[in-house]
Amino acid sequence: MSTLRYRVAEVLAPEEHDLPPAQRSRRDWIVDTVLFVVSAGLGAAALADNASRGLDGPLLVIDVIAGTALCIALWWRRRWPLGLGLVSLPILVISSSAGFAGAVVLYTVAAYRRWQPAAFVAGAHILSLPVYYALFPEDPSLPTWAEYGLSVLGTAAIVAWGMYRRGRRQAQRERARRAEVEEQLRVEQIRHAERTRIAREMHDVLAHRISLLSLHAGALEFRPDASPEEVARAAAVIRANARQALEDLRGVIGVLRDGPDGDAPQPPQPTLAALPGLLAESRAAGMRLQADIRVDPATVPDAVGRHALRVVQEALTNVRKHAPTATVDLLFEGAPGRGLTIEVSNPAPVPATGRPDLPGSGTGLVGLAERAALSGGRLEYGLGERGDFRLRAWLPWT
Repeated sequence: MSTLRYRVAEVLAPEEHDLPPAQRSRRDWIVDTVLFVVSAGLGAAALADNASRGLDGPLLVIDVIAGTALCIALWWRRRWPLGLGLVSLPILVISSSAGFAGAVVLYTVAAYRRWQPAAFVAGAHILSLPVYYALFPEDPSLPTWAEYGLSVLGTAAIVAWGMYRRGRRQAQRERARRAEVEEQLRVEQIRHAERTRIAREMHDVLAHRISLLSLHAGALEFRPDASPEEVARAAAVIRANARQALEDLRGVIGVLRDGPDGDAPQPPQPTLAALPGLLAESRAAGMRLQADIRVDPATVPDAVGRHALRVVQEALTNVRKHAPTATVDLLFEGAPGRGLTIEVSNPAPVPATGRPDLPGSGTGLVGLAERAALSGGRLEYGLGERGDFRLRAWLPWT
């Protein structure tokens, strides 16, 4: 019994999207006003027609009162559609002037409730037709079976139209919900791509600076007999790179910060114009670097130069991590239409026990390969034929 009551309550309860709005809109006011006027007018016409065929006495008074009450109740049809549908059943039996108002109420039940309550109200209305025709004078222009048939067809058409409108409203809400979900997914994808970009920038920038710090600190550790001038010079380089690393970190974190700072213009990304300074930093840190630059960095477009600078930066960072004493050869060549080629090679490091001083995340070269692929280029790395480690990147230069 409790299960049956639960099922009945579930069927009679309105769904969330069928609940009426908190306030009636301007369109709702216009529609309800028109329906009230039309219902009152058609009800008066039906009442006059029945009065001309002999309707009088108490039944006429009851007809007028019941029809007027149902017409007025149309103003609350959206809030209590099922309740008005049930109340309209006895009214439609004793009032010919409530006919159009009852049709509006039946439509509202079908449009704002599940199909089961609408079918119940429509079926109860059809079953009450014999009582109605017994109380009111018959129309001499139509046989009884025709009146019954038109009433049944009209009731079915009203219910079908209301269910169709409800289905359309549900479909519109479902499309809006899917669009909202797709928009949320698109925003999440954008956020994920932006976080990936920030992580790549953080890796490229900080790994370069920290590798320089480690190299200079290692020189101080393994040269306790260094002169005070050399110690001071190395300490100055360490301090400068540490300060620059903090500035780079602050700039990257600024992208992640919410609030007014997040809306501020971002600083320009480094381009190939920073290549001479990058090579000078590496040489100052003790790297034996032989650079063959066959391209004027100023002629390379910024969109290509940014990727090229990151490739060189990551390659030199990897050398400092895994082969700090190796000699590095850098080749930089290209031209518009042929693309830009970057090749970095160094003798492969001898495998050693233990972990390196600077552990890597393992994503630097993967990130470079992804960066090159996104720009339409390619990146290859690995051991060459002579046993040296070689990184070669090609970037389109149109």
